[in-house]
Amino acid sequence: MDEASAWVQPQKGNAVPLFLWMLLGWPLALPALGQVLAPRPDAARLGLAADKIWQESAARPLAYEVLKDATQAIGHRMSGTANGAKAEEYILLKAKALGLKPIRYQKFPIQVWQRQYLELDIVPQQSDHFVRYEAVALAHSPREADVRARLVDAGNGLREDFERIKDSVPGRMVLLNIGLEGAKPGRKNLHRSEKAALAQEFGAAGIVFINAAPGRTLLTGTASVDGNLIAIPALCIGNDAGRALRKWLGEERLLAQVRMENSFEEREARNVIASLRGKTKPNEVIVVGAHWDSWDLASGATDNGLGSAAILEAARLLKATGLEPDRTIQFVWFMGEEQGLVGSSHYVAQAKKRKELGRVKYMLNFDMAGNAKGWNTFGHGQAAEYFSTIGRLAQVRDTGYTNLIESRPGLHSDHQPFLLEGIPVADPIANMPAAVYNCYHADCDHIKILEPEYLERTARLAALLAYALATEPILPATRLSDEATKQMLIKAGLKEKLVLGKDWRWD
Repeated sequence: MDEASAWVQPQKGNAVPLFLWMLLGWPLALPALGQVLAPRPDAARLGLAADKIWQESAARPLAYEVLKDATQAIGHRMSGTANGAKAEEYILLKAKALGLKPIRYQKFPIQVWQRQYLELDIVPQQSDHFVRYEAVALAHSPREADVRARLVDAGNGLREDFERIKDSVPGRMVLLNIGLEGAKPGRKNLHRSEKAALAQEFGAAGIVFINAAPGRTLLTGTASVDGNLIAIPALCIGNDAGRALRKWLGEERLLAQVRMENSFEEREARNVIASLRGKTKPNEVIVVGAHWDSWDLASGATDNGLGSAAILEAARLLKATGLEPDRTIQFVWFMGEEQGLVGSSHYVAQAKKRKELGRVKYMLNFDMAGNAKGWNTFGHGQAAEYFSTIGRLAQVRDTGYTNLIESRPGLHSDHQPFLLEGIPVADPIANMPAAVYNCYHADCDHIKILEPEYLERTARLAALLAYALATEPILPATRLSDEATKQMLIKAGLKEKLVLGKDWRWD
């Protein structure tokens, strides 16, 4: 136990042994205890580090140029494909050029789904006249499907929507929103894979998702909660087409005809791991991660070339400025995120198997984290003041940074396997135009929709916070017990999502 932890001061000049105070009045002790134990960053020391980081960033901003080169040289970066292997090699060579050591691949098996053929026709029930709709298949749809079924409107695809029409769902094709429209205030959306799980639970024969992005933009992504093939076809149409189809469905009974072919086979993918070794606590690790894989409709500049290039630039900034951490900073470019967090789950599973997961003291995740304006501490509210203090150092040097601090646990990115193990996680709160987010998982996700500052601001913040955590004597949050993790997830309203995703492990 640290000396600071052995005694607390409930009143000035009245020190009481911690064990006795907790015995006599522990409920009153906790707030004061948290204040005593909360680390106070050395603003002067970290301010000098921030000066070096900002000066180097201004002199040689490289993140955008690296991402531009990667998107042109590689194209999409879908895990398990030739392009995916090319992407892994590209980022390993870039990390090696920085002098990070050691650098290695972490291989893992992955089931690779790829689209082959798709047709969606809508036919009035009393007519042979059909209308063909532009659509894309969602990943992990069946290898083959030829389904003709009546179309029914399942609204937002939440459980209450399916309950409302449960007698009409079995054997039918359901039409539903990727996003939320007209939901009650505070109602949280479900991931598309969770909506697909509900559709199967209620007996649907297929799913037609309506993209939330305006216009004709098509969205892909997995429709599986566990990376296995789902039993029914799932596909997405554009928002304009969806609105027109919903209007038509309100006027007459419609049949949906879906024909699709896809491939699904086991291959290999590789995480790329590179370290900046700690001086005094090398066996304690701060993981700075981003997924490098993307879907195949475009080059994946936003999702998630942006985050991957930003953490590469953060590593460069730390090396170029000579800032040496006490703890090891491990930069990890995960693959297989889009297919179901495969790479990050493998990383955590291997660390548990080797009994090394306890070495990971914090995980910072950078997924579509462009033009960051603050940090989400993912349920570790006690870390908020620490993150805010580091943010104020950034504000002095960057007036566009707003230092927003939130504490909202969430899922469906590479922090999730760490979060479920109780490891403190955090990610930047992004701040990009709506037009950028509308190209998420879409054929418009190219470098041309990004501005250099989206990457550079995030890279500077990543470097500063990673360095701060790696040199802090007492970290702002520590690993939660299983019970504390369970209660945090329940409080955050995530149990339903984890049950649907087959990842609830506490009951």
